[in-house]
Amino acid sequence: MYNTILVAIDGSQISENAFLAAVEHARAYKADLHAIYVVETGLFVDVPIDSNLEMMYSILKREGNTILEKITDIAEKKGVTVTTHFEQGHAGNAIINTAEKISADLIVVGSQGKSNVDRLLLGSVSSFVIEHYSKSVLVVRV
Repeated sequence: MYNTILVAIDGSQISENAFLAAVEHARAYKADLHAIYVVETGLFVDVPIDSNLEMMYSILKREGNTILEKITDIAEKKGVTVTTHFEQGHAGNAIINTAEKISADLIVVGSQGKSNVDRLLLGSVSSFVIEHYSKSVLVVRV
């Protein structure tokens, strides 16, 4: 039923649960598994570009790469290979653009992310993906 699955991760427990669900789907359908981590740069639009912004981005990038390494190890222990993607920009758009680029049949997302800040400012990423992606989306709530 699914050939290519993309799961969005952000380091939260819910996104880790979404990742584990995506791993099980990939195993069951013998699908290619991809994981995406997005640094939400839209939150920094009004911040002047200086060394503090660069330092903040560097910290977020390091955190993202650490999370991607962690989930790669988890997948390998479960016998699944995962291709990782590190993106920046609006999380919903980055997830959909990556899904379209890899021809994902299914996107797996957590019901809420690491913080509720983007929900207040931009709306829920999961809601955005559901509304704008033309193929299947699985929302993991727990």
